[in-house]
Amino acid sequence: MSNYKGILTEALPRLEYPVFIAGFSGWGNVLDVSMGMADYLVRKLNAEYFAKIDPDTFYRYDETRPVVNVEKGTLKSILPPGGSFYAARTRPNANDIVILRANEPNIRWFRFTDELFSFCEKLGIETIITLGSMYDNVLHSDRIISGIVSDQELFSTLKNKNVAPISYQGPSAIHAIIQSAGQERGFRCVSLWCHCPYYLEGITHYGLLADLGTLLASLINFDLDTTELEENWKELNKKIEALAEENPNLQDVIQEIRREKVEGARASLRQSIKSGEKVINLSDFLELK
Repeated sequence: MSNYKGILTEALPRLEYPVFIAGFSGWGNVLDVSMGMADYLVRKLNAEYFAKIDPDTFYRYDETRPVVNVEKGTLKSILPPGGSFYAARTRPNANDIVILRANEPNIRWFRFTDELFSFCEKLGIETIITLGSMYDNVLHSDRIISGIVSDQELFSTLKNKNVAPISYQGPSAIHAIIQSAGQERGFRCVSLWCHCPYYLEGITHYGLLADLGTLLASLINFDLDTTELEENWKELNKKIEALAEENPNLQDVIQEIRREKVEGARASLRQSIKSGEKVINLSDFLELK
């Protein structure tokens, strides 16, 4: 096993035009979208493990504690925090994929990104995609994805796929450090963020996972079957709707968000009329049915 300054590797895979996708647990993993997508890609693409993050270098065990397995008074295993790299081959003359699923590092973020990009350079990677999710004032039926990009070409590509540009000031996750360092080193960088309803917790939002998977497959040009995710979302959505019918507080929250969306659409329409534009986006209203 080789050590690339904090990344422990097996033999490096031989890859064609690889693209790097990273999903992290922690602050930017609301409703398990970031890590859930990384796990789904590893499983559906039959990706093979080839490297891991050295946990002693980038984690504080008193903040992200090791997980133990104790059976009948005997310690069977102990799993420290960290992350694993997987390689997936798609098809000849197409982009292969390197997937990182990891706990968000607790310490040394700038050193982590420096070593991550040195590792990506060794693998021939030029494009980096980080995945995140956040709470927002949206409905569980919404599937909104926004993004940050490193260049105008990527911005145009995402705009054509209905990914909204992010405007934000506030606390950050490791994604922003990766985006900044990657741009400085000449990588093409994208950070995709899914917007999750603030009134849900403790579930995996399979609907957003399905849309995120479809978006990634379209951006990178590989095949990904999201049928399983859509079926899981149908079942989960039924449970959420049933819960809403029985819970007046939840009904009030959902109705308030719907009212705010309608008011927002009306305000946008008023502004369009004022400016002389005559375009109405029907999706602003049809989504509420």
